[in-house]
Amino acid sequence: MKLKRKFTDFLLNWRSHHGKECLLVKGARQIGKTFTIDSFGRDNYASYLYINFQTNPEYREIFSGSLEAADILRKISGVFADFRISAGSTLIFLDEIQICPRARTAFKPLAIDGQVDVIASGSLLGLTFLDDDATLNRERRESSIPVGYERQATMYSLDFEEYLWAVGYRTEVIEDLLLDPLASLQPVPDIVHKKLQRHFRDYIVTGGMPEVVTNFLCANSYNVAFEIQQKILTANLDDISRYAPTAEKPKIRACYLSIPKQLARENKKFKYSAVVEHGRSRMFFSSIDWLRESALVFQCHNVEAPDIPLRAYRKDDCFKLYASDTGILTSMMGFPVVRTILDNSIKGFAKGGIYENVVMGLLIRCGYDPSYYLPKSNLSEIDFLIENEKGIIPIEVKAGNDSSVSFDRFLERPDVEFGYKFVNGNIGKSGKKITLPHYMVAFIDKVR
Repeated sequence: MKLKRKFTDFLLNWRSHHGKECLLVKGARQIGKTFTIDSFGRDNYASYLYINFQTNPEYREIFSGSLEAADILRKISGVFADFRISAGSTLIFLDEIQICPRARTAFKPLAIDGQVDVIASGSLLGLTFLDDDATLNRERRESSIPVGYERQATMYSLDFEEYLWAVGYRTEVIEDLLLDPLASLQPVPDIVHKKLQRHFRDYIVTGGMPEVVTNFLCANSYNVAFEIQQKILTANLDDISRYAPTAEKPKIRACYLSIPKQLARENKKFKYSAVVEHGRSRMFFSSIDWLRESALVFQCHNVEAPDIPLRAYRKDDCFKLYASDTGILTSMMGFPVVRTILDNSIKGFAKGGIYENVVMGLLIRCGYDPSYYLPKSNLSEIDFLIENEKGIIPIEVKAGNDSSVSFDRFLERPDVEFGYKFVNGNIGKSGKKITLPHYMVAFIDKVR
């Protein structure tokens, strides 16, 4: 099964407008970066070359010595005898570029030369981590970022719309079933609504990791999905053990594994004491940074004031952590939790935490950078705040369909045009409050 990814459209747009820029694609492991970029290269260029520094570390020698474009291309032609440059239609894809820092430094001469397009991809980029290779550690310290000649983009695991494509929904059907009701704020037909709710619960359980989604749909088995998620979780923990600084390894691991417990308790912020007894921020500051930069988690900060720009009012020491893939989160909670999500019988704070996590992830995938609002009184918390050309938009997430006094009160602010409340229900509107089913969060960026 070949999954359709939105990132392909981004790559097509980059090819047409990149000018003198190479592209660096960041993101967590196993989200489909390599497959998507490789398919794009094969489908859209007359000449395409794939170089993987992890499977073939000897290719690092191509970028040793001179980094002049002519010298690099000469070495490439010597290693890959069938490589030819086709004017205006040649792509070189440098995969796992974190293993060859000098290849990233070479972006500038290759971009200026202009004979080939260059896309690179990697994980754990920008992190300070240890490796057994002393030469590689030295290259990381000495390499430079090609400012002005590098464009960065982040790729994520599948969002809910991409999941619906995988299930078999065509784009035009999604527009008819979802975008039209969203634009007019009319309820989705009940039979369709119930079907989409079921698909959304499946998405919460499977998440968006391509290997999980593909095998789940082929085998029609939640057990198969869970087994693959456990394998991915083990790989994430192995990355921490291998790459994190020695002193940080146990702390990073403990913070990561505490996320289900933090969300299940519906904490007002990330509590270090839930990681280890008597835990303090100074113990875990670097650990949180590592998890965020490795794309294993999303960090959502509390703001002192719900005003534009939200980033200017963020509190560095008050935040929540969410798993970057909701399926990995539910697998961390165990298979019994998976069953209760599927039959919609899960109760308590854990249910609210899971739904917050999936909404946070989908807002990120829509291009937003959410914050949350928790006044000093610890009352009237607003789950998420986003901003666009219409100003600040408050978002409330309810696992059920109960009311929220704090959200209603926030909507009374004259500078707030409207707010979204995501519930286990259908579309509705009351004053400034727009009530939407949970699955609609994946589409709010399409209607302004």
